Amino acid sequence: METKANYVAVGAFVLACVVGLVIALLWLAGAQYSKEFAYYQTYFTGSVTGLGSGTTVRYNGIDVGRVTDVAFDPDDPKKVIATLQIKPDVKIHEDSVASIASQGLTGSAYVEIDGGTKDSPLITETPGRQYPVIRSRPSTIQQLVESAPELVNKLNKISDRLLDVLSDKNRAAISASLANLQETTGVLQQHSADIGATLSNFATATKSLNEALEEMHTTLGNVDTMVHNANETATSLNRLANNTNAFVTGEGLAQLSDLISETRVMVTNLSRLSDRLENQPTQLFFGDRRKGYTPK
Repeated sequence: METKANYVAVGAFVLACVVGLVIALLWLAGAQYSKEFAYYQTYFTGSVTGLGSGTTVRYNGIDVGRVTDVAFDPDDPKKVIATLQIKPDVKIHEDSVASIASQGLTGSAYVEIDGGTKDSPLITETPGRQYPVIRSRPSTIQQLVESAPELVNKLNKISDRLLDVLSDKNRAAISASLANLQETTGVLQQHSADIGATLSNFATATKSLNEALEEMHTTLGNVDTMVHNANETATSLNRLANNTNAFVTGEGLAQLSDLISETRVMVTNLSRLSDRLENQPTQLFFGDRRKGYTPK
């Protein structure tokens, strides 16, 4: 009995050691595994169809990790929390944005992270959250679904306007306009020869106008020459007037006065000579032959 009891105790001890060793190995492996990845969370609003544990996470189109958990936000049931396991060498910036994308229209869903800008700080931690939180935006399909009512409303308005344009009244007006246009086209066709002649006359008139403009340009050039010559003549007259003024106001005035005096004297002498010639011409040539009275 004692031997059997010893076997049981030894077996229990060995089993306990094996279980403890397995637990230790699992703990060490888990700790080492957790060190090989960084964890983030992102919040999606609306449907996350196709998103679950194991979903691929891509950073600018490159696989960088997996989704480890998807759960409702206890603070807001409209939001879904996705926990992301990402390689530690991937730098997630504060302006990085996560969204749900799909491979084609019917492909599987994955989480796409926009890399952000290099000048933006790296995400370290978010107060009050277990892991740093990456901002999110609606997926392309979700944006289309959300904008569908507005798009349908716009299509309805366009349809109503088309119906208004195609009403009986507007169709009659369009038909009348087309008829008038056709009639106008016929009239133009009938008078095409007159229109051609008018255009030809217009071309001739334009040519004549160009020639007249060229002649006017030449005439204006001649006028410029005449004005230039007139300016030169005026300059010469002005110079002559200045010289005359200088002559009158300067020494020329005194010389002119002397000349006038001498001329007056000469005129007086000539007048006297003329009188003598008229009254006593012989005396001028033979002298005065009258003898004076001699007393006896």
